[in-house]
Amino acid sequence: MAHPDAPPSPSPTDAERARTVLAAAGSLALTVTAAGHRLEHVVLHAVDAASRLLLLDPADDRLTAELAVAPHSGLAVYAEFTDVAPVAVRDRVRARLALSGRLTTAGPDTLVLRPARAAFAEGDTVRVLDAAALGAAAPDPLASQEAELLDHLDTGHADILVELAELVRGNDLAGVVGIRPVRLDRKGLVLRLETPVSFQDVRVAFLTEARGAHEVGPRIQQLLDPTGVRTHY
Repeated sequence: MAHPDAPPSPSPTDAERARTVLAAAGSLALTVTAAGHRLEHVVLHAVDAASRLLLLDPADDRLTAELAVAPHSGLAVYAEFTDVAPVAVRDRVRARLALSGRLTTAGPDTLVLRPARAAFAEGDTVRVLDAAALGAAAPDPLASQEAELLDHLDTGHADILVELAELVRGNDLAGVVGIRPVRLDRKGLVLRLETPVSFQDVRVAFLTEARGAHEVGPRIQQLLDPTGVRTHY
């Protein structure tokens, strides 16, 4: 348990990141574990408070037959999600999420996936989460507007991106030919520092959390000008 006087984490927890990926997802790839039957682009209709996934029935004959003879607990399946940066950069995949659980029917046009475990991967690092941790986590409040906010920064505020990068790199941007915003959440944003042959992702943590899209500008302003003298972002 964290000490009560400890500073807040500069980034969301793995469970919060995973829950945010679910909140932003529109589709997934679904694999029936025993049969190895894989369906691409199954539509994700909703995620409830217990992190159960409501899927639109893909009307796949093989899946329908497998569900018809499955036990009451349903089919063992796993679902895969890919989190892609909304800004067009190299290597746009930010994270991958895989859920394993049981799939059952919930009406003529709806399937329910009850996750038992989650695996959240970033780069070469994979972290395993249980269903309780995922269910207790809340999606980031900026998830639904992240793409719009990142595009606004990317296309209209190159000067601000440079200043934010300088905060992290101590004014040392030698060799950097481009700075792109690739992730934004309530606790900060991630900038991609591009060179001619590679890139580095760096995180800029807000001093206080942004509770909604309307607070992102003031949080950036707080980082760049704590005195509040400059014109607002």
